[in-house]
Amino acid sequence: MRISPKKLERLIEIATRERPLAPEEQYLQRIEHCRDCSGLQFGSTCRYCGCLIEVRTRLQDSTCPYPSAPRW
Repeated sequence: MRISPKKLERLIEIATRERPLAPEEQYLQRIEHCRDCSGLQFGSTCRYCGCLIEVRTRLQDSTCPYPSAPRW
C-alpha cells in the first residue's frame, strides 16, 4: 500500500516528536542507502523491519536492519 505524501509527512511529524534526530547530512546518507536497497517496498517501507524509511532514517538512535550487514 502506498502512502500519500501528506499522510507520510504527518506520520513523520508524530514519530519524531520529542526524539533526537540525526544530523541532516547523516539522514541524507541513510535515506540514499535505503532508496537503493532491495528491501525497499512500495517506495516507503523497509521489508526487514516494517518501518517507514523516512522515519527510521531521521531518528538519531536508529540502525539499519538489513540482515547480517547493516547498510548504515
